[in-house]
Amino acid sequence: MRTLLSALAIGVQVTLMLTLVGVSQGMLHDVANRSRGTGADIIVKPTGSSVLTFSSGSMPEKIVDLIRKQPHVAIATGTLVHGVGSAFEAIAGINLAEFDAMSRGFTYLSGGPFKEPNDIIVDDIYARQHHVRVGSVLDYGVKWHVTGIVEQGKMSRMFADLKSVQEKYSAAGQVTVIWVKCDSPANIPTVENELKARLGPDYPIDSMEEYISLISADNVPMLREFTGVVIGIGVVIGFLVVFLSMYTAVLERTREIGILKALGASPGYVLGILLRETCLLAIAGVVAGIALTYAARSLLGVFAPTFTTEIVYDWWPRAALIALLAAIIGALYPGLKAARQDPIEALSYD
Repeated sequence: MRTLLSALAIGVQVTLMLTLVGVSQGMLHDVANRSRGTGADIIVKPTGSSVLTFSSGSMPEKIVDLIRKQPHVAIATGTLVHGVGSAFEAIAGINLAEFDAMSRGFTYLSGGPFKEPNDIIVDDIYARQHHVRVGSVLDYGVKWHVTGIVEQGKMSRMFADLKSVQEKYSAAGQVTVIWVKCDSPANIPTVENELKARLGPDYPIDSMEEYISLISADNVPMLREFTGVVIGIGVVIGFLVVFLSMYTAVLERTREIGILKALGASPGYVLGILLRETCLLAIAGVVAGIALTYAARSLLGVFAPTFTTEIVYDWWPRAALIALLAAIIGALYPGLKAARQDPIEALSYD
């Protein structure tokens, strides 16, 4: 039972690491895919906006008209993203006709587009997590009436009319991101350079591929540090679990260790036995941890579907190595204690 619980504890350590990395990578890839879902070729952002959200800054809506007049610009549309609820929830105010033309339109799973100032549409992920259906009312400082549920994959999870969002959240004449569609992929660099020359350094401008390349853990503030802290906690858990398990095992096997030493077993031989057992324990824990990662992803899919989770296969060897090292370090002191035991004292141990 002690061995089983120890292996499960190491498995929890592995699951903790793999699930955290899977959630972070899954959410970053989800942001990238939803940005691609707009159909835009170029993105214009206000100064100070972060990689994952645009709601931290704004710019005058009249810039959209300036962009539309540039050569080779097929469509330009502004969006006001207003953060509501948690850090990962926001209402996107859009010009529906322009957004549909750029993104090839929403796929409605139920209901239809917004028509009235207080109408809103949500994607299927949001609807599943919040148990929302057509006719539901969402209270985000303003009571929004859900008129449609759409297939996820286009920029945000909630959409309302641009003018309504501007008026209701005191942002008249402001947008937080401008999406630009070129008349040909070959003209994307030309349009991008022209917009940079026209708008200057106050408005960061990237092609969609350049923007997608920025969506990584290295460019998200504190994400790498947070991941490192959680992995460190996992290492400490693994160390303490193995230390306690092996220390208890050494105490329980004092007489057996004494017999081995009385028969001529060297300290290295005794230490090797315990370290081999530790390695087997760690391997069992890694296998259990990987299996639990699939269970954790399923649970998150049911209870928190907005936290997109991936199975990070490239992290399996890293997690296994971390768990193995933590286990070996945890077993060193009990192993050395066993190796140094006096055979006479060990044989007389009761």
